[in-house]
Order: sequence, then C-alpha cells, then structure tokens
Amino acid sequence: MMRLLSCLPLLLLAACANAGPEGDGAKLSGTSWRFAAIDGTVPAKPEAWLRFERDGISANVGCNTISGNWRIEGERLIAGPLIQTEMYCAGKVWGQEQSVTALLTSAPRFTARDGQLELRSSGHGARLERIDR
Repeated sequence: MMRLLSCLPLLLLAACANAGPEGDGAKLSGTSWRFAAIDGTVPAKPEAWLRFERDGISANVGCNTISGNWRIEGERLIAGPLIQTEMYCAGKVWGQEQSVTALLTSAPRFTARDGQLELRSSGHGARLERIDR
C-alpha cells in the first residue's frame, strides 16, 4: 500500500502534463494555418504552414519541420521546447524559417478571429489564414 501511495504524485504529474490545452488553447487545438506573411513579407514557399494539435505544435516554412509542446498563457502562445529537422536550406526560406523559430520561442502575443491568426513578439511577426484539413 505504501508503495502505491508513493507513486501517486508521479501519476498525478503525468496526468496533468498530458491534459492538453484549455481555454483559448482549446479553440486552437486541431486547427491548421497557412502563413500569409512572415515579418511583413510573403512566404518564400506558399505551402508554409502551422498546426496546433492537442499534443503539440508543428510548422514548416518550406524546408525543415519544427515541432514541440505548446500552451496558452493569457494573450501569449508558449511553445517549446521545440525540435527541428536539420536539412540544409538556403536563401529566403532559411531566413523565414529562422524568423518563425524565433517567433515561436519568444512567447508571442496572439489574436485569432475570423479565420485569421496573428503572432507578434518584439522582434518578429506572422499573419496566418486558417485552412481546413
């Protein structure tokens, strides 16, 4: 019995860690978005996307895939830790990929309404349009 009770805190911690997003985060969960602008410019690859799932966030700007955990705290999107594939990318795609990674890891403010999502931090910004999967 004592052994079971000593495991209880670990079980509760695991359950909380997998609880998924709540509030505004629940509204984003299961949605897909296409980047319309990254730092004020059109994406180098028109298929650049961002997805929110219950168990993670993922994005691809045209070269590598970025993924990790996410949650909403007030007006901010908290993403991370993030992992990223490591294919060589050159030119505008590489710069935009770096901007999106920096944006996602900087706890950007977000607004989502009328099929539009905006993410803004002190150094980067993105405007996205919702797409149906």
